[in-house]
Amino acid sequence: MKKLTTLGLSLALSFFAMPAFADGDVAKGEKVFKKCKACHTIEQGAKNKVGPNLFGIFGAEAGAVEGYKYSKAMMDSGITWDDTTLDEYLKKPRAFVKGTKMSFAGLKKESDREDLVAYLKTFK
Repeated sequence: MKKLTTLGLSLALSFFAMPAFADGDVAKGEKVFKKCKACHTIEQGAKNKVGPNLFGIFGAEAGAVEGYKYSKAMMDSGITWDDTTLDEYLKKPRAFVKGTKMSFAGLKKESDREDLVAYLKTFK
């Protein structure tokens, strides 16, 4: 329970610490997504790969894609994916959700994360 409280507090504080999320460039985000394609699919109904299918990620609870075996850490995270949570996760996945299976180091450039988030939002 302490972990969830700490995570919730961290999310709340990060919300206030971040500037208003700028609109990313969808076309640039599609290019950034090429880094994700080795492990993830994005099309509706596509199969999970090493990582889960990301169609409809916005507003979804972390660890909820049917048929994908998530880490306990992700399933217990209590995260709902939105601009802020996805940005923080994409920055450093293993720091944001300690124990996640995702081995990707993260996207350092804020513009890459904004563009990728804009692209992912188009898949609803």
